[in-house]
Amino acid sequence: MKTVILIALFLLTEILNITASPVRPELLIIKPTITKMAAIIWDKASPFKVLSDTGAVYAGSPPTSIMVDPHASPLTRILYDNLKQLEGKHILFGQQDATSSGYGWRDTSGRCDVKDVTGVYPAVYSWDLMDFTLPGLDTVAGLKKIRKLTTEAYERGAVNSYCWHLFNLITGKNFYDTMRVVSRIIPGGDYNNKYKYELRKAASYFGSLKGKHGELIPVIFRPFHEMDGNWFWWGNKFCSREEYKQLYKFTVEYLRDSLQVHNLIYAYSPDCKFSSEQQYLEHYPGDGYVDLLGMDNYWDFRFDGGNLDTAHKKLMIISNCAIRKNKLAALTETGQSNIPDSVWFTNKLLGALLGYPDKPVLSYVAVWRNSVKGFYTPYKGHPAEKDFIKMKGNPYLLFEDRLPKLYRKSKAVKN
Repeated sequence: MKTVILIALFLLTEILNITASPVRPELLIIKPTITKMAAIIWDKASPFKVLSDTGAVYAGSPPTSIMVDPHASPLTRILYDNLKQLEGKHILFGQQDATSSGYGWRDTSGRCDVKDVTGVYPAVYSWDLMDFTLPGLDTVAGLKKIRKLTTEAYERGAVNSYCWHLFNLITGKNFYDTMRVVSRIIPGGDYNNKYKYELRKAASYFGSLKGKHGELIPVIFRPFHEMDGNWFWWGNKFCSREEYKQLYKFTVEYLRDSLQVHNLIYAYSPDCKFSSEQQYLEHYPGDGYVDLLGMDNYWDFRFDGGNLDTAHKKLMIISNCAIRKNKLAALTETGQSNIPDSVWFTNKLLGALLGYPDKPVLSYVAVWRNSVKGFYTPYKGHPAEKDFIKMKGNPYLLFEDRLPKLYRKSKAVKN
């Protein structure tokens, strides 16, 4: 029987002209030689399972993690499973807009302040749908730019995350224009169709994120973050908790079920205004709608009065909650503007992550963006440069140079 199978595979290989992908060695390119069928992609370690509408497949046995989307694309499930396997072994380091802008520059060249200082790119890139959905922006140029940078990050093996500072759908002004919007954009509201229109644009964009072989690029999507604060129109003062939950659930259901978007890992990321799991989950839409539990925390990491014990306690709250619920966890935003503390990265950030007997189990930590006039990671010559390099050298923290193959299914991710 084995001989018959081997002969059949040999003939299939000869007929279809199977070669390894020069860009992604774990993928096999199949170019039929006797038909006019388009080339498709198979994973050479795989039982044959279709990866996406491009015809790709993924390696190994089916992923075991329970995700929000039961029809998530195989690469999305592989990324999720591999992040789960890294839990307790490493934390990935990331930054918002890392290759989109830096201190004193903004372009599409691939330049990166993190790379300028350390010699390597970060492992996680955070982006914002706002960059091409906010009224008044050059949406075409913004879309092309962020899509290009997202694709480049993926091709280097990194993880991409998106938040959405969605503009006020009633007034057309920005996300800081606070009023009662949520009740009017959820189902039954008079602006629900307007919100669905914006979701269709987001869905179209997520569907356009593809690798060199046409495979969908997985994305961590964290809509309506920092809902426990009062600075966004979806914040605590401007909608009830139930209205927020309805908004989050509708967002997931409309993208996943109605628009068939299947390359998203959904994240829930409040600000740091909690001291217990019960408070952390006050806006939580339910286990069936969240893959990753996050927290945005700048306040407890302040150089002038922050509390490291409090920061660590909150990280343990989300970490323990994620473990209990079998979810991922992350410090989704943090940092200090212009880094006035030259040892902030090793003393404060690493201190909260690794400086206590009980260490939080996190997938990644991401600091905020560098811009033309401000920064959250140092530039060359800044007093915090040496400390940032020292932090990068900690073996527990992963940048791109030591990143395992997150888009390849295997029995265990190598450390």
